Amino acid sequence: MMELVPLGVMTAQLRKPLRFPKTPAGDRLVYEVESGTFSGDRLSGVLHGSSSADWLTIGPDGTATLDVRSVLRTHDDALVYLHYSGRVDVSNGFGAPLYAAPLFETGDDRYRWLNRVQAVAKGVMDGLVLTYEVCEVR
Repeated sequence: MMELVPLGVMTAQLRKPLRFPKTPAGDRLVYEVESGTFSGDRLSGVLHGSSSADWLTIGPDGTATLDVRSVLRTHDDALVYLHYSGRVDVSNGFGAPLYAAPLFETGDDRYRWLNRVQAVAKGVMDGLVLTYEVCEVR
């Protein structure tokens, strides 16, 4: 039986997207992260805006594919690389939930356990504020 264990809430303040309409892959939007936080009992810190962004691709049917890379600096100064892909239905605008599958990488011994975690996330976007509930899959 699959179990979802809460890992935290990730919130990102996004910049207005850079738009690349009608590329061979579809419409592309790049959302740079201006600032952000990850808050949880086992993991908390801030997102590095200068190294965090979402390269979103919207296909002809309105399915958007997430491609996010981010750096998290934990509250105790460890660096964690965060990458996730996912999907969102934008056929009726950007009000639908976002679904993602985050992976973490770090060499810091205090957080090495994250290297073995497969997470899932459900997010909502309110204007340029993106909030995800993130859970570890066990």
